[in-house]
Amino acid sequence: MDIERSLSTQEICDSTALVERGLGKRFTVTLYGEPREAFAVRYRGHVYAYLNSCAHIPIELDYQPGEFFDLSHNYLVCATHGAYYAPETGVCLGGPCPGRRLQPVAVNETGGKVYWLANVIE
Repeated sequence: MDIERSLSTQEICDSTALVERGLGKRFTVTLYGEPREAFAVRYRGHVYAYLNSCAHIPIELDYQPGEFFDLSHNYLVCATHGAYYAPETGVCLGGPCPGRRLQPVAVNETGGKVYWLANVIE
């Protein structure tokens, strides 16, 4: 069965919009009836998505829209207080909240598109 038919999905972007370790794509999800900002990035060939909220203080990570990677393009970083996170797990590796993690958002890449899996809570 096709994933778009079996799950409630929302298209985020074309796959080509997510360049390896490049700008992320912001999108809005609805969790428990409330809109929340989220983002997707490509890292080591895979798409990862998280709520756009630092694990230390709930503020958005990017200082400019889509700027989620640090200067090395190896870590996701909170522009406000420098917490940095592993892109593939969302775990904070340093800064004010080591060990905490970003809230993952379920996504799928298929048919040249990236989708939020709206009825999957991670």
